[in-house]
Amino acid sequence: MRRATGLAVAAVAALTWGEWLNWRWSRVLVGHRAGGSVAVVVLGFRNPGPTANLVNRWRVRAGLRSVAGDDGPGSRVIFSGGATGGDAGAGVTEAQLMADYARSVLGFGGTVLLEDRSTTTWENITNVIPLLEDVDRIKIASQPAHALKARVYLRRQRPDLAERLVRADDYRTGEWMAVKPLLALYGLWTLRGLEGEERVISS
Repeated sequence: MRRATGLAVAAVAALTWGEWLNWRWSRVLVGHRAGGSVAVVVLGFRNPGPTANLVNRWRVRAGLRSVAGDDGPGSRVIFSGGATGGDAGAGVTEAQLMADYARSVLGFGGTVLLEDRSTTTWENITNVIPLLEDVDRIKIASQPAHALKARVYLRRQRPDLAERLVRADDYRTGEWMAVKPLLALYGLWTLRGLEGEERVISS
């Protein structure tokens, strides 16, 4: 009985820790700018198949729900990700697979732009920068740790554009809750190179 109780307490603690850490990451390096045009950047995930995989489908949904009803003219969703096969010059790109899912399955009718050359998160940010210059607000949609990593890269490459970052709707309490402890562990590993100011939660 004690062992079962201990396991239950440990499970609850792990779930709570994973939930808290993902919540925290979603609030780092974002501001509170209101109004105007917005660009939602949806980052692709490894996708060797002919259709968007589970992770990319979720990222598309998170990106589309990040498009607010009051977004101004010029607002857009940018799908970012290169070729999905082993040959970087061949195959359907992650960006195209996500765009197809957004349009044909989710019925999204807004402005969509594709960035279809990137194979790393750093390249994602480098290659979408020209598509961000003229918007008032920037949202990056992915799992919270990955989105934070991308925001850090934007801050390092273009601190002026990073001033326009606001929260995407890619964190919701209870969503992916069972795997959030694993996402938290992986996030801690991927974010180990962050500097002090890059870890500060927004007020």
